Amino acid sequence: MLDPRELALRQEIIDTCRTLDARGINQGTSGNVSARWDAGMLITPSALPYDEMRPQDLAFLPLEGDEPSQGPRPPSSEWRFHRDILASRSEVGAVVHTHSTYATALAILGEHIPAHHYMVAVSGGNSIRCAPYATYGSAELSQNALRALEGRTCCLLANHGVIATGPNLKKALWLAGEVETLAKQCVIARQLGEPYILSDEEMERVLEKFADYRLSGD
Repeated sequence: MLDPRELALRQEIIDTCRTLDARGINQGTSGNVSARWDAGMLITPSALPYDEMRPQDLAFLPLEGDEPSQGPRPPSSEWRFHRDILASRSEVGAVVHTHSTYATALAILGEHIPAHHYMVAVSGGNSIRCAPYATYGSAELSQNALRALEGRTCCLLANHGVIATGPNLKKALWLAGEVETLAKQCVIARQLGEPYILSDEEMERVLEKFADYRLSGD
């Protein structure tokens, strides 16, 4: 019998996955979601459609050591970067990984999202970085992602997709949607001409204002 709080968190993870699909940020079984629980994390299982997922299908992994996952199904193949992010970033309570269309298109080009709009500051800096490509599920990919996330809340993964983090699932889900919106703006703007990029000084001002401003998802 699951603790009621754990059961609620497991269901929230599933609801987050289904919301990603409903909003068109994910499709099929792509992407994955995790949340901090106890001394470890709960993460979506591998290759199971979200509309078929039940709370007991999620896997639990400790954040330290090499203990195997617990659960009836294997964890997502991307469990490593979820674990490493949660283990190294105490402020992060949830991780959302998507293959959203516009952000992934930029990632396929190996490009970061520059400060074409002041909302890029939701990343925690003046750009949303793109981590170099590495095979999915690999330790190399995890290390690339950690470097791209230094001082940031989100990043792109070259030829792959997006990582969005947050103190909770609600905030991480909101951020994943915001990254896709910013990527879409960037792609469309480039079709019309050369986007004007805000200066580092202006982005510093925006970041200072954001420190005292409640963004959606808080």
